[in-house]
Amino acid sequence: MTPDELAHVRQRLEAFAADVFAPLARSDQRAKGEMYMRGLLLDGQRKSMQPMADRLGVDHQGLQQFVTTSTWDTDAVRARLARKAVETIGPVAWAVDDSGFPKDGSSSPGVARQYSGTLGKVANCQIGVSVHAVTDTASCPLDWKLFLPGSWDTAKAGRPRSRRPKPSGARH
Repeated sequence: MTPDELAHVRQRLEAFAADVFAPLARSDQRAKGEMYMRGLLLDGQRKSMQPMADRLGVDHQGLQQFVTTSTWDTDAVRARLARKAVETIGPVAWAVDDSGFPKDGSSSPGVARQYSGTLGKVANCQIGVSVHAVTDTASCPLDWKLFLPGSWDTAKAGRPRSRRPKPSGARH
């Protein structure tokens, strides 16, 4: 790309980020959101905080704090992203999908022995559920949630979460 083309792309990205992060009350949060988005789009295989911050030439702690502990309304940002995606691809259908993520331990949220269509069997895993806007040539995730099986329901009868998974095939 020429320097002029890069400048044009950067202006478009900044305008996009300004729109997406507009619901954030503080200007420093909006700036960190734009920086985080830029980091995700830069070349480089690793999209964790340290490598992204290195590529951006900033301290990784600011990005880490923005994503993990800064208080901002993620639902409002995700809704704006979903509206932009729908405007862009003009979906002809909506697809609801569940994806299984195999896990070795039991400490990650939602991990239990449960059926995963992705794996084609009952396994120790997390299940994510997503809604996508789709066309014949494009799809875009609009929303996603982590499914929490009954073994993770701490509200049931006031008892703490069981560390033992439910019997195979149990769905809640």
